[in-house]
Amino acid sequence: MIEVPERLGWWRDRAGGAAWLESLPRLAEECAERWSIRLGEPFGQGHVSLAVPATLSDGGQAVLKLNFPEDESTREADALAHWRGEGAVRLLEVDRDRNALLVERADPGTSLWEVGDEEEATLAAASVFRRLWCRPPPDGHPFRVLAAEAERWMADLRSAWEALGRPLDQGLVDAAEASALELAGSQSNMVVCHQDLQGSNMLRAKREPWLAIDPKPIVGEPAFDVASLLRDRRWSIDGRIIQRRLDLLAAELDLERDRMQGWGLVHALHWGVGPKKIDPDLVECARLLAA
Repeated sequence: MIEVPERLGWWRDRAGGAAWLESLPRLAEECAERWSIRLGEPFGQGHVSLAVPATLSDGGQAVLKLNFPEDESTREADALAHWRGEGAVRLLEVDRDRNALLVERADPGTSLWEVGDEEEATLAAASVFRRLWCRPPPDGHPFRVLAAEAERWMADLRSAWEALGRPLDQGLVDAAEASALELAGSQSNMVVCHQDLQGSNMLRAKREPWLAIDPKPIVGEPAFDVASLLRDRRWSIDGRIIQRRLDLLAAELDLERDRMQGWGLVHALHWGVGPKKIDPDLVECARLLAA
């Protein structure tokens, strides 16, 4: 039986989280039986889903991933299937009833955070983005759409800001709302965006130099998809680092700086301001992007 890592314990504060945590050993065992895999000890990193190394019946190596049932991860399997292993780990199996995926294991699997050189890391990420964006979304795709989501995000932001007693400068909230309105209605070249492609979600591999994991897919323009990378390692960045990332990404991926910067502001506040708490690091990144 799998022992659920304590790092996932924060889910107990979410509706349905405690029941999900209790179900994880059973779900893992059921998946192991269904797919004829042998499970190891859960990986030590990550605090959102349960990821467990798995050995296939033919001796191949994979990862069993069990997600909490929520909107941002519900289409992860569809995104991996869409990318077909180009720039991302391959999807091997999916069980939607259990919110379970069996995916290719990246080997050696060290993350982009192990790359200390800022320019090298940003260029490596750009190469992954280029691979992920090479195929347009299919007709009738199942993914959420950025234009509609951005409108909802800003409504939620305004509501949370009011409920928390207006803890941020109103100008910052107004700037995010204005950027979302302007950018959402003028997008082009729509792609399946990863939405959370930053250092911990890019792993070194043999098949390709780097592979993406853990997408939270949404269909939008490429300039939006770099939002998480702009604030990568947010505990140690400043405005100079963000500007350098914008320079490199604009040159490598032919993206407009203003659109990347605007979406970066929108996304940082969307993820940084919730109905009950604020993430100071994300808010600071939003301020840097708005400056």
